[in-house]
Amino acid sequence: MTLTPSTGHTRSVLGAGAVAETPDTAGLVHRASQPGYDRWLRHIASAAGCRYPIRLAGRTTSADPSTGEVTADLDTAHMPDGVLYTACGNRRASVCPHCAETYRADTYHLVHAGLLGGKGVPDTVTDHPTVFLTLAAPSFGAVHTAHKSGKPCHPRRDPHVCEHGIEFSCLRRHETGDDYAGRPFCLDCYDHQAQVVFNAYAGELWRYTSQNMRREVDRLGKRYGVKLRVSYAKVAEFQARGVVHFHALVRLDGVDPLDPDCITPPDPRLHVAYFEHALRQAAETTSYRTPAHPERPDGWLLSWGERSIDTRQVRLTVRDLDDNGALTDTAVAGYLAKYATKATETTGHLSRRLTHDTVGYYADMNTHPGRLITAAWYIGQLPDGIARLDENVDERIAFQKAWAGLHRWAHQLGFGGHFSTKSRRYSTTLATLRAARRNWKRQQAHAEDYPDKTVQPGDEPDILTIGHLTFAGIGWHTTADAQLANTAAAKAREHRHTVKEEATEQPF
Repeated sequence: MTLTPSTGHTRSVLGAGAVAETPDTAGLVHRASQPGYDRWLRHIASAAGCRYPIRLAGRTTSADPSTGEVTADLDTAHMPDGVLYTACGNRRASVCPHCAETYRADTYHLVHAGLLGGKGVPDTVTDHPTVFLTLAAPSFGAVHTAHKSGKPCHPRRDPHVCEHGIEFSCLRRHETGDDYAGRPFCLDCYDHQAQVVFNAYAGELWRYTSQNMRREVDRLGKRYGVKLRVSYAKVAEFQARGVVHFHALVRLDGVDPLDPDCITPPDPRLHVAYFEHALRQAAETTSYRTPAHPERPDGWLLSWGERSIDTRQVRLTVRDLDDNGALTDTAVAGYLAKYATKATETTGHLSRRLTHDTVGYYADMNTHPGRLITAAWYIGQLPDGIARLDENVDERIAFQKAWAGLHRWAHQLGFGGHFSTKSRRYSTTLATLRAARRNWKRQQAHAEDYPDKTVQPGDEPDILTIGHLTFAGIGWHTTADAQLANTAAAKAREHRHTVKEEATEQPF
């Protein structure tokens, strides 16, 4: 299926979550009074609740690949509004809460399956040593801190005074979400460039760390004469100071020589404390030097902070924290899923991708996020000396490969990596979960159309869909449509929650 841009212009509005709370009474009455209103509700059901639904126009043909029989021939011109609605799929809760909730739920099930089994993962994983690993960046300058214990930010009897005349001392007790939390004491002393570079290459630093984890685990296995494997699920989170750090759920697996792809328990002699020590050792000894830059011919040497490596054992109990302070499966899965839908909003910055025309609005040198954006844009800018000379083609290519991405990800303060990743054998994939959801929706739609016929999973033949769809716009046509779609999505969620609660209360 191909997507091509449309030349037509249509009016769009944001989803109901972004429009004014005042209802468009006239628009609501007009839409609801139309003869095809029920058909319109069914038509937009897949995107209802989305803040920025994508509208597609064109034609699709579905056929049975085994027989060549055409099972459906759909033209969007005959559909309500003349378009096909699809959810934007954005994972950021600040952009689209509806799609972010779907992403969060998928991430939760993915992480949870790697802890308790299910969805293709054996139940024996509950006996595998598992560690919740947190890796954070080093300090790039003193910042105001919100301590969980509630102690003052930076109490100093003899405070340090920087060359700009600012005292590095603060007796306030900042709470989480405080505007001061994460703000540097002195913007001029803070190393914004180093922090942006860390964000840009944090993914590479993690890749080197995961390689060291495997080496340390291999050494651990050789001591006991067994083969071991590391499986993990990882998410990235922005700290209030605007730098990413990683949370990873790391599991120790055994390796069956006869079936290497099988997930098997490790040797029972391998206590989780040995595994925890191996992970910490790997993180503490990992470093990565970035490619050369005109500002730094030797590049930047990156490593995790000396006091920013935390390991906690995960135990399967009914509470979030057991008596020994170990995290439980439910707590960890919920934490990782929550982090996967967040981005730079904790720093006070929120924008879409920046361009040469828009970056000046956000590059405010009087704010911490503004200086980070400025640093990202400056480091990613091709120097004039390289850009003008034809003989510097190789240098231009090398620079663009290493640093041009900072322009693309300046709105993410330099971080362009994935917010949620996992190793291949940890558990199922997001694609598998989404395919299962699509199949379930298809079966539900079939059950509504043919209530007398029971369809079991796998009964429906594989369908090949061929079509040409053009991009027709983003958003709902009117504010009333957005409000009606959001209401329909809310009622559907309420119905699912009610059914789930009733099923849970049924005696067995």
